Amino acid sequence: MRHTLPLTPQFYVTAPQPCPYLEGRMERKLFTALQGENANALNDALSHQGFRRSQNVLYRPSCTDCTACLSARIDLSKFTPNKSQRRTMRRNQGLQRRATSPWATEEQYELFRKYLDQRHADGGMSDMDVFEFAAMIEETPIRSRVVEYTDMQSRDLIGVSLTDVLEDGLSMVYSFYTPDLAQQSLGTYLILDHIQIAREAGLPYVYLGYWVSGSDKMHYKSRFSGLEVYTEGAWQPLGDPARFEGAQHPLNTDPIAEQVANIQLPDILGNRK
Repeated sequence: MRHTLPLTPQFYVTAPQPCPYLEGRMERKLFTALQGENANALNDALSHQGFRRSQNVLYRPSCTDCTACLSARIDLSKFTPNKSQRRTMRRNQGLQRRATSPWATEEQYELFRKYLDQRHADGGMSDMDVFEFAAMIEETPIRSRVVEYTDMQSRDLIGVSLTDVLEDGLSMVYSFYTPDLAQQSLGTYLILDHIQIAREAGLPYVYLGYWVSGSDKMHYKSRFSGLEVYTEGAWQPLGDPARFEGAQHPLNTDPIAEQVANIQLPDILGNRK
């Protein structure tokens, strides 16, 4: 018997589980498989609508209790580094960048484990073994790169970003770095360097994942000028973060059927909405 992939993506919803960002909340995700010859077109189209990639899956928060998780990106035409960010760039001038194909190494995994153990020991990825790590890096059906940052003097691996190349920007899928150099603000630096990479490539955006209203873990993203969030079906300037405090309310969540009906698919998949 011959099996073929469905012509249009099928969307599903995960079971509720504790939210990693807001205490006492439950999270739920709307997701679809990312596969086939049209994977790049689907990834681009859904990334423009607030979806994120994890291996061969595209997902977007679809929680019943709130809509505090908003996809975020930096509009490079409106970005200017502040004084603190300029200092961060100067402090990290001794790092060398190298972009490679998405291939996992033991050195990357050692850095990843060190980062998780000191920064996110109670997170959902804390028990990830080397095989799961390799899958996270290598299982990608689209154009992805691993961007490594090495200390030019010691030759030590300092930071890593798994990055997707979209039609209109770079999407930082997952980043990690040595937790021993807090004064270098490496998380901020990796974003600043991706802004530089995108500008050199003539791409207008850098996608940062999710900004979460009320989450201290995500507050750093609001420090980047030109930050936009995907809300009410469009990308909008973040502006004052306080205006999203009311997002933590169940009446703000649309029914799943309505969410799926409003998703715009690329024309290459036969969509004409």
